[in-house]
Amino acid sequence: MPLEMNREVFITCAVTGSGGTQDRSPKVPRSPKEIADSAIAAAKAGAAIVHCHVRDPDTGVPSRDLALYREVTDRVRDSDTDVVLNLTAGMGGDMVFGGIEAPLPVSNGTDMAGASERVAHVAECLPEICTLDCGTMNFAEADYVMTNTPGTLTAMGKMITDLGVKPEVEAFDTGHLWYAKQLIANGVLDSPALVQLCMGVPWGAPDDLNTFMAMVNNVPTDWNWSAFSLGRNQMAYVAAAVLAGGNVRVGLEDNLWLDKGILAENWQLVERAQTLIENMGARVVGPEDVRAQLGLTKRAPTK
Repeated sequence: MPLEMNREVFITCAVTGSGGTQDRSPKVPRSPKEIADSAIAAAKAGAAIVHCHVRDPDTGVPSRDLALYREVTDRVRDSDTDVVLNLTAGMGGDMVFGGIEAPLPVSNGTDMAGASERVAHVAECLPEICTLDCGTMNFAEADYVMTNTPGTLTAMGKMITDLGVKPEVEAFDTGHLWYAKQLIANGVLDSPALVQLCMGVPWGAPDDLNTFMAMVNNVPTDWNWSAFSLGRNQMAYVAAAVLAGGNVRVGLEDNLWLDKGILAENWQLVERAQTLIENMGARVVGPEDVRAQLGLTKRAPTK
């Protein structure tokens, strides 16, 4: 198929993530203030959307604490910087089996929550967007499974839609896109959907270009989509996504490095992505353009 480059590109910054990166870089934000400040700096650098997890302020370990989400949300909304807030709803589906000979009982690190609990912070904070990981997959470690059953996804998708929040479908493989289409066919999600193509995450879709284009070609033409890859390929996929007609995601959730031996801050990754996009002849759009494109309604501070 001929490529149709996207000329009006929005950047999402994934600010901190839920991976064990807190001890690999001192620049990974931990506290609600650090996460909010990093999100605001990314927005000032050109990110229209900030995608936020929260972490325990002392240890940096990923958390689902409602109070931490509320503090991040309030700090971002109370700032004088406009940005679309995207909260994760991907936690609470972590299954760590006991081992290959004795998988049960499950091991430390398991965090399995019901659908309502997994979206409780979304109901509390009402972001404009939240994520919906649209499938179960083996996820890097030997005995860890990211668990998202069809029943759970149906329940979560309906709750999110009923709250007036836009789900961002996180697609780690082509089957996840297949199920997202089924959720729309079943009336659980509204069309057109918003999709994030997650490339190079073990053991989902590898980040080779043939697989990437297979993912792109499985996104319905009226849907909005964005893409990212991990580590050293982050900026290469900025170019690939724009060239293939999509939008881009960068940030410390996916990549800690600005250059070899130089640890990045979120705003630096956004700034570099913006320069790359503009050098390709495209324009980076802001939050108001994104709201118009995705049909979002800006949320006012809730305090």
